[in-house]
Amino acid sequence: MKQVKPNDVMLQTFARMLIFIILAFSIYLLLAGHNSPGGGFIGGLMTASAILILYLAFDMKTIRKSIPIDFVKIIGIGLLFASLTGVVSMLFGFPYLTQFFDYFHIPLLGEVELTTALPFDLGVYFVVVGSALTIILTIAEDDN
Repeated sequence: MKQVKPNDVMLQTFARMLIFIILAFSIYLLLAGHNSPGGGFIGGLMTASAILILYLAFDMKTIRKSIPIDFVKIIGIGLLFASLTGVVSMLFGFPYLTQFFDYFHIPLLGEVELTTALPFDLGVYFVVVGSALTIILTIAEDDN
């Protein structure tokens, strides 16, 4: 008997629109995290959920071709970012993970606060995205 491939046009169309909304909110949470609720952890979970929606709407083979990322390497990059943030403060004679901030004038954005917590949050973001997707995809690929 011939196997029929499901036609999930509505799910795929809705997923394409929803992904951009979730990713935009994820970036907002990442950037606003050092002053208000949010940060790398919740932003990473939102990004992982957006990519997971892609895996649910399309098949694994299609998404692996579209997003050829090794999520284990993303975990390593995130750990490197987070740990180097703390080491940089030690190079200037301050305790590990000391946070610094200052306000800068950026031409199109105006006055913006830049802080050393952002690279740390970015590291946490990468670790969470990588580990969540590695765990979920490992379970999904299990044939038994």
